[in-house]
Amino acid sequence: MTDPQQPDLDASATAPADDSARSDDGDATEVTAETQPAAAKATKRTSAKKTDAPDETPETAIDAKATVPAATRTRAKKASKAAPDAAAKLPGGPYAIIETGGKQYRVRVGDTVQVERLAADAGSDLTIDRVLLLGGDGSTRIGTPVVEGAAVTARVDDHFRGEKLIIFKYKAKKRYRRRTGHRQDLTRLTITNIQG
Repeated sequence: MTDPQQPDLDASATAPADDSARSDDGDATEVTAETQPAAAKATKRTSAKKTDAPDETPETAIDAKATVPAATRTRAKKASKAAPDAAAKLPGGPYAIIETGGKQYRVRVGDTVQVERLAADAGSDLTIDRVLLLGGDGSTRIGTPVVEGAAVTARVDDHFRGEKLIIFKYKAKKRYRRRTGHRQDLTRLTITNIQG
């Protein structure tokens, strides 16, 4: 049996937003700080705290996968799968960074590289002494600018020309158009030895 002067605890806990509660006789009564029981005040305080701070239970914790886009997860998964295969395909042993024709190339024994045209006959051997770095055998030697006593020996396979590049110069509203082409002369080398 409930007292009509005392509001029910459940009714006060689920009071409407305007802080009015209905008594048993149906009249609306104002619930103030003086008339509200202490238990209901505590319930309101704890419910307010729960809404201010996020619940740290595992059911409501944010999943890390939900915050990362699916495309990024797919790329990361593919990269992790490809990494062991790529590492298995790389030949072991020392490598060198050489400079020829104004460009730098990272080479290992057995690699085939295309470099700017060199003055050597096809089938002959060639020694490149511009070695900027040696590594892959447990220690790395960096040249200043070249590594002293290091050299890379290569066999000249053939001379050829690269694919055609189109150079087109254009100035708007000035009737200026120039179209030229370029094919670079190249040499194909096979690395046979790395000394140093």
